[in-house]
Amino acid sequence: MTIDIARLRRQLLAWYDQEGRTLPWRIRPEDRIAGGPVADPYAIWLSEIMLQQTTVPHATPYWHRFLSLWPTVQDLAVAPRDDVLREWAGLGYYARARNLHACAIEVATDHDGQFPDTLDGLRSLPGIGDYTANAILAAAFDKPASVVDGNVERVITRLHRVETAMPKAKPEVRKLAAAIADPDRSGDYAQAIMDLGATVCTPRKPDCSACCWSFACAASAVGDMERYPVKAPRKVKPVRRGTAWLVRRAGRIWLRKRGDAGLLGGMTEVPSSPWLETGHASEAPPLEAEWADRGEVRHVFTHFELRLAVREGEASPGWEPDSGYWADERDLGNEALPSVMRKVLAARRS
Repeated sequence: MTIDIARLRRQLLAWYDQEGRTLPWRIRPEDRIAGGPVADPYAIWLSEIMLQQTTVPHATPYWHRFLSLWPTVQDLAVAPRDDVLREWAGLGYYARARNLHACAIEVATDHDGQFPDTLDGLRSLPGIGDYTANAILAAAFDKPASVVDGNVERVITRLHRVETAMPKAKPEVRKLAAAIADPDRSGDYAQAIMDLGATVCTPRKPDCSACCWSFACAASAVGDMERYPVKAPRKVKPVRRGTAWLVRRAGRIWLRKRGDAGLLGGMTEVPSSPWLETGHASEAPPLEAEWADRGEVRHVFTHFELRLAVREGEASPGWEPDSGYWADERDLGNEALPSVMRKVLAARRS
């Protein structure tokens, strides 16, 4: 079936003008001032980094807090990285926070505080890949770009009934999406197709009766919309195990910072044994103490599930750790603790 691309563009943009979401980092078409900016590149960049692997409702409070603390990219660049990591805690995928800070420094120092307005210029910045570069180019600068996130993949694979399983289908989907992307209202088109996937062409029970593209959608015509995108058989996540040592003394808890490399790099942690897939870590406790069993904490990462046995003990007055520091239990909310470590701390005795 031949698809009328011009009609797809018209229909989508007309729908977006009426039904598109109002988001705090987005300037709606009706609010745009002639000759004014499409949107603030700093605000758009922040939102795009935060929205990777994260929902809009979860990311929005973080976005507001970051802008309140660091209103400009220069402000973020001079902020201590530990402060940035602490404010990021709970968003997950912590390499994003390290790259966010590194990118702010590069934009502030090498680009006079101005984000590049070219695809290559944006791609050259830390933490900005192909999708994010296209998203910023379209949303912040209204330049021709093809934005393909999970929502767009779902719309395009249904529109064309793409039979190749993901992620192998990604190059094909990018090519199909680029053929439709509107060159004249690039920013609005990018936002519109993502909104269509997020609010109408949803993973379960898509509302085809409300879809401005239903006239051309091959999957809707057949009635097998939920089959797309086709997914490769899901692999069972391996399980890694370890022991978290909750060491207390006089209202304080022993914490330490993880190295920059690897998972949760640069974040604060409750010291633990190595996380192993085979068997259980045989690492001895870090000190002589009466160890109490506080149960098991489970946390799912992208590539594995972690199960940590939590053991709690009281340090003697003269014992000091060879790394890390003592944190006041009343002030743990201000530590850069990832979600899994907050689960560990929640297991401590009341």
